[in-house]
Amino acid sequence: MTEIEIGRGKRGRRAYSFDDIAVVPSRRTRDPEEVSTSWQIDAYHFDIPFIAAPMDSVVSPATAVEFGKLGGLGVLDLEGLWTRYAEPEPLLAEIAALDPASATRRMQQIYAEPIKPELISERLTQIRRAGVTVAGALSPQRTREHWKTVVDAGVDLFVIRGTTVSAEHVSSHAEPLNLKRFIYELDVPVVVGGAASYTAALHLMRTGAAGVLVGFGGGAAHTTRQSLGIHAPMATAIADVAAARRDYLDESGGRYVHVIADGGVGRSGDVVKAIACGSDAVMVGAAFARAHEAPGRGFHWGPEAHHGELPRGERVGVGSLAPLAEILHGPGRGADGTTNLVGALKRSMATTGYSDLKEFQRVEVVVSPYVSS
Repeated sequence: MTEIEIGRGKRGRRAYSFDDIAVVPSRRTRDPEEVSTSWQIDAYHFDIPFIAAPMDSVVSPATAVEFGKLGGLGVLDLEGLWTRYAEPEPLLAEIAALDPASATRRMQQIYAEPIKPELISERLTQIRRAGVTVAGALSPQRTREHWKTVVDAGVDLFVIRGTTVSAEHVSSHAEPLNLKRFIYELDVPVVVGGAASYTAALHLMRTGAAGVLVGFGGGAAHTTRQSLGIHAPMATAIADVAAARRDYLDESGGRYVHVIADGGVGRSGDVVKAIACGSDAVMVGAAFARAHEAPGRGFHWGPEAHHGELPRGERVGVGSLAPLAEILHGPGRGADGTTNLVGALKRSMATTGYSDLKEFQRVEVVVSPYVSS
């Protein structure tokens, strides 16, 4: 890829966001009812390629269950309020009512409460009793401490999610998590990320991960670009990681690692473009934080928003739009891409003539920067 000269001493690649690209219709179309949006990771089959992000504003045990019954996968944040407090509802209400000027400081205080292993077990058991796929997320820093509790509670999918996760973390203060050894010794499939480059993703695939998260997550509530200067335009990041998946498939003799877009997938058009660039599924936060059932009560935040030393996110108001079922399956109430996400994906696939998600990854795209009128 051609590099652009930033100055005499620095060059950089041109990278593209979802707003920079568009899907091109083909010569063939089909009926949207004949399109399949199902996907499978390891032994777990889902009707729709949507994963609810492990954020307290999005997923509670109750919404994880509802999301599972609607055909998707809800991932509970095992470092959130649900594993720190026996009764987190009053604190969720307090966070939603905070003045913006004091929100970060108060959230830091609330999340300073220690994680309780017995609550991890209780919450995951609650989800399991409902008969849906059970998924929970820990950061790499907490995985070593709590993984056994999570596995003993009967989790089906284990998510290790951080702003940036590498297979070669270096530390002189503590022994880092050896992902390859850890994943090999586990009896459950592991999804790990974020990664935003070909090389980083390939290294994560070599650890034995069942899926790799692409991006940094928490797009709407994330300020990493402002605070750390780090940003990954998602269209290019997904395409790079999809290339790593292809090469690892050959390298490993046929082992397929799922690519999951995580971040910047706020509307139905973003979902379409994420899959067109090569993702198998999308992890969504803000779009589901708008659901009437969402625990954030019209607000959205991720773990970066209450980091004890360097917050890299914020609590943002996203509003309360519609029931979760309507956001996923419609009917849509507006033309802004915030409701009937599944219907929009099916319509795009049908308009371009593709019958399933794997086929749709081959759709033609063009670079077409969006200019708002």
